[in-house]
Amino acid sequence: MLKKIVGFGLITFVSMTLAACGSNESSSDSAKNTSDTAWSEIEDRGTIKVATSGTLYPSSFHEAETDKLTGYEVEIIREVANRLDLEVDFTEMGVDGMLTSVNSGAIDIAAMGIDRNGENADKYNYTIPYKYSFGAMVVRESDDSGIETLEDLKGKKAAGAATTSYMKVARHFGAEEVIYDNATNDQYLQDVANGRTDVILNDYYSQKMAVAALPEIPVKVHDIFYNPSETNYAIKKGNDLLTDKVNTILEEMKADGTLTELSKQFYDGEDVSKQIDYDFPEIELEEGE
Repeated sequence: MLKKIVGFGLITFVSMTLAACGSNESSSDSAKNTSDTAWSEIEDRGTIKVATSGTLYPSSFHEAETDKLTGYEVEIIREVANRLDLEVDFTEMGVDGMLTSVNSGAIDIAAMGIDRNGENADKYNYTIPYKYSFGAMVVRESDDSGIETLEDLKGKKAAGAATTSYMKVARHFGAEEVIYDNATNDQYLQDVANGRTDVILNDYYSQKMAVAALPEIPVKVHDIFYNPSETNYAIKKGNDLLTDKVNTILEEMKADGTLTELSKQFYDGEDVSKQIDYDFPEIELEEGE
């Protein structure tokens, strides 16, 4: 195509360039209008629609005494909404449902880790991180589920949601996938303990807290770690104004210590809002894994 343009001469080339610029400007204006409209709709109704799991302690769960939805990611987004003079309308669902709901506009923000480096990454806007962590695994307490290295995942039954980065690691090492849709912590852990599954690959801090909260289940967090990670809220691609507004509030909450305070409240004194240098393997995943 480039050879044909050059052959047509300078005048034609300049004309096409100007036309392309006009098209780009129009496209840019359209994207801005869409972004502005999405934010205006949120402002008009006074509510921001957020998807969260509601089943995963301590990021998103229900208090036993009151059944109130709470958790680290829940209380962060409540504070973000409060500073934007909005109410929050939570819908509880699994990761796969969040992907569809963000794209369709049924929800405004997904408050669970959609893999920003995965095959769906280009479909979403991402906020700045509100949590930093790394990969770990839960195994049976009695025998470590026969896992001494990451390579030992081959043939093991790995529990989790299909589209998470953690399941991609399990798949990379040849584990057999056992797919759950928004299961509770106790279901995940009991299934490892009773042998229905062998291992759960997930975030270190969340697993540490879940295992500690259910001491009667004979499982533990293994001392095999991998892949530093960060957790962001996901927003529909092109909703840039909403993304910018949420980012501004998250930056404020970092600066004024609110994120640190919430982290220590839900993660037993740990500050997961700050990035730490880690020394463990980063697993390179191939396209489509």
